[in-house]
Amino acid sequence: PVEAQQDTLRMDSVEISLLTCQPHDEVYSLYGHTAIRYHDLRKGGLDVAFNYGVFDFHKPFFVVRFVFGLTDYELGAFPFRMFKEEYRRFGSMVTEQVLNLTDEEKLMLQQALALNMQDGNRVYRYNYFYNNCTTKARDIIEQNIKGKVNYQPKEDYTPSFREMIHEMTPNNPWSAFGNDLLLGILADRPTDMRQQEFLPYNLLYDFDHATIYQDGTYRPLVKERRIAVPGGVQLVKEGFPLSPMACMTILLVLALILFATEWKKRTIFVAWDILLMVLAGIFGIPLFLMLFSQHPTVNLNLQIILLNPIHWFFLRSVIKGKKTRYWHITFVLCVLFLIGGLFQHYAEGIQSLALCLLLQSILHLFCKQQ
Repeated sequence: PVEAQQDTLRMDSVEISLLTCQPHDEVYSLYGHTAIRYHDLRKGGLDVAFNYGVFDFHKPFFVVRFVFGLTDYELGAFPFRMFKEEYRRFGSMVTEQVLNLTDEEKLMLQQALALNMQDGNRVYRYNYFYNNCTTKARDIIEQNIKGKVNYQPKEDYTPSFREMIHEMTPNNPWSAFGNDLLLGILADRPTDMRQQEFLPYNLLYDFDHATIYQDGTYRPLVKERRIAVPGGVQLVKEGFPLSPMACMTILLVLALILFATEWKKRTIFVAWDILLMVLAGIFGIPLFLMLFSQHPTVNLNLQIILLNPIHWFFLRSVIKGKKTRYWHITFVLCVLFLIGGLFQHYAEGIQSLALCLLLQSILHLFCKQQ
């Protein structure tokens, strides 16, 4: 039809780009961000950033829904100047990859984005590794390319999800600790290229080296790469001065001192028992909740062998000095927990808490018998 041909011809002045945003200090941005830019170069033409990462912290039960993998994100469209200003304010560089699309493909992608913006289509079930703002942008671009997108394989690069997260959080040890506490053994499996593209900078790299195969010819996926927002000065908020490892090391040193004192005096410091039991129970609450989560990488978590709310059920018996099987159970669980560390990467320093409980178990099981 003539109207369709005219629509296609009008796309000649349009650029569609992948935007990759550098991380900044906010927790939700530690891994970067991805968006799509639609830019009509004609005077007064539309210049919009399509962002699949829109969410509302103030929605009822947001944190609870996030924990259980029931978080809903949505597609938003914002003037590109506002998008740029936000990242300029944070000091984050934004890299723009202009896609090498035909006019027909641009029109298809424009129509697909418009369809996604309609009520009932904007909202999607978010999953950090498998369905996030980066993978959604990748998928809608691929789905509206007439040819086949071929990615250049990265030989011998098979990091786990956990390893990739660690690469993005070298200066945020407590964020890494929280991630490692919640992620289970499946997060330690090697990943393929497709899975690695949940991170914006991995997708940027793959787009740079990708080609489109159509009708016997190849063309690069990216026509031009440029800096949309230059990197600036990033203000870093001061966090807790001690790392998780430092805190756990202090705890273990204190445990060794108390163990030696208790063993020598043939006594038990009940307050110390209670502190360790409460800590193990606190760490165990989120792990217990993860058993019911829809996140595929959190269900099978070997840390729950020791870190679980069961400790709290024995608190009353321990406080009152009643005879209890708690220390027999804890001894076995500590040993199993430490063995499990050979198969799963645990949260930094969490083995120290296991060693503290193991020492107290030894005291209760053997010290009183001598």
